[in-house]
Amino acid sequence: MTVSTRSDSLFLAEMKVKFASGSLERLETDPKFLDGHSAAIVKLYRMRMNLIRQALDERDLYAMRSHRFEKLKGARSHQRSIRLNDQWRLILQFEGEGAAKTVVIVSIEDYH
Repeated sequence: MTVSTRSDSLFLAEMKVKFASGSLERLETDPKFLDGHSAAIVKLYRMRMNLIRQALDERDLYAMRSHRFEKLKGARSHQRSIRLNDQWRLILQFEGEGAAKTVVIVSIEDYH
């Protein structure tokens, strides 16, 4: 008898990702592209993108408490943020339902 656990499925599925702009997509993949951000912020962005891609769904992101994945309020209540550092946040939102859910990378914003 084979028992499948949630951690076993990490190798089977990754979260689907879309980008609100081509520059955000390029920022993840082009090692020389900084898009006006510091090299440190770009490095953190790429690290968070790696975590997002490995997550099965947003519950995995909420479980990483130190990254402060949280729902935004007011007119942005459909969006979430995840900490890059004390000053910068990665803004994202989800589209679809269940297994067809996709995370959309919206922006990198200065929260100070």
